[in-house]
Amino acid sequence: MSASRHVPVMLQRCLDLLAPALEGPDAVVVDCTLGLGGHSEALLERFPDARLVALDRDKEALRLSGERLAPHGERSTLVHAVYDELPEVLHRLGIARVQGVLFDLGVSSMQLDEADRGFAYAQDAPLDMRMDQTTGVSAAEVLNTYPPGELVRILRAYGEEKQAKRIVGAIVREREKEPFSTSARLVELIRDALPQAAKRTGGNPAKRTFQALRIEVNGELSVLERAIPAAVRTLDVGGRIAVLSYHSLEDRLVKQVFAAGAAITAPSGLPVVPERYQPRLKLLTRGAELPTEEEIAENRRAAPARLRGAQRIREDVE
Repeated sequence: MSASRHVPVMLQRCLDLLAPALEGPDAVVVDCTLGLGGHSEALLERFPDARLVALDRDKEALRLSGERLAPHGERSTLVHAVYDELPEVLHRLGIARVQGVLFDLGVSSMQLDEADRGFAYAQDAPLDMRMDQTTGVSAAEVLNTYPPGELVRILRAYGEEKQAKRIVGAIVREREKEPFSTSARLVELIRDALPQAAKRTGGNPAKRTFQALRIEVNGELSVLERAIPAAVRTLDVGGRIAVLSYHSLEDRLVKQVFAAGAAITAPSGLPVVPERYQPRLKLLTRGAELPTEEEIAENRRAAPARLRGAQRIREDVE
């Protein structure tokens, strides 16, 4: 998939949420999930005085986005890193605080569209699913080596798969005959393992298992648990953060961090709330905002998106 055909999700709304913090001089905005660079390109175009720092763990994404963002010259700095490494990246670049942060979570369009990455259940491919193909275990290794109880936990926790035990039972029987290596065999096994009623709802029956494997392979939720609070801490007062999530587990984590930052933490009954108990964040969205029907019609991958935004309104007080 070429970068030019990539359609960024909820682009205009993300730009509008971040705009008040990025329209001044010398603003720095971080795109924590560069992907094919659609959001980053739009940020550079909309805010001509801003500097962009963009992170991605996928070297191919960095290469393609580098070509796309080349016309903007030295205004953009692309870094091979996972997004929970943001504080270290900024420290290396000599940047103390930033004015805007954007996360577009989940799998990039490029990863879904490249058959040999093994993310998509609609086409046969090696079961890899690593966003950074230079490190870590593949989905095939997870399927072939994890104990059954651990596989059940992963499918339930990360895929919200009600039929986890049934699917894992089939996986364990099959891997004893021959280790898993491609996605088509896994999809077929899941179809055969599920009762008819479970196959009638929720799209492709392999969807939840593939999501669970991808999250496990890339450590997505544990990384996100560290990354969102770290990103909030890098914001200058007045700075803004926008996060696009694509399933309930991600969205719940973001909601919890934002809600905690926006809460008064003082013991009840104090006549005056001291500064250290005052909220650090102001919520910019009422709950999670959804894409419009028009956007979903143009870009089906926008359908599960949930957008939350927050603004830093106070420094941390020790």
